[in-house]
Amino acid sequence: MHELPVTQGILDVAIEAAEANEARRITDIHLVIGDLTSIVDDSVQFYFDFLSKDTLAEGATLHFQRNPALATCSECSHQAEVIPPILPECESCGSAQVKVTGGKEFFVESIEID
Repeated sequence: MHELPVTQGILDVAIEAAEANEARRITDIHLVIGDLTSIVDDSVQFYFDFLSKDTLAEGATLHFQRNPALATCSECSHQAEVIPPILPECESCGSAQVKVTGGKEFFVESIEID
């Protein structure tokens, strides 16, 4: 359900940018979403279709780019893509000295307008 306010935010950003550029309509919105966010693409699309009716963004195509998280071990330098649930140790050497980076991004990368 948290996708509803998130999607409203996407729509607000897109419309504000389109209006600032005197667009007639928004054709495409490119989103970057980290794999560790709990945002579900299909839910965003569902709410976007509903919320965008009768706006500059009605009929716009959403493009989802998913960014993975990486776990890097301080002991052996092993790197691996993180797939939740996050393991507390390195899958290669068993060390607990693992740092997770990325995967939490969420932003509008670009908007295409007419």
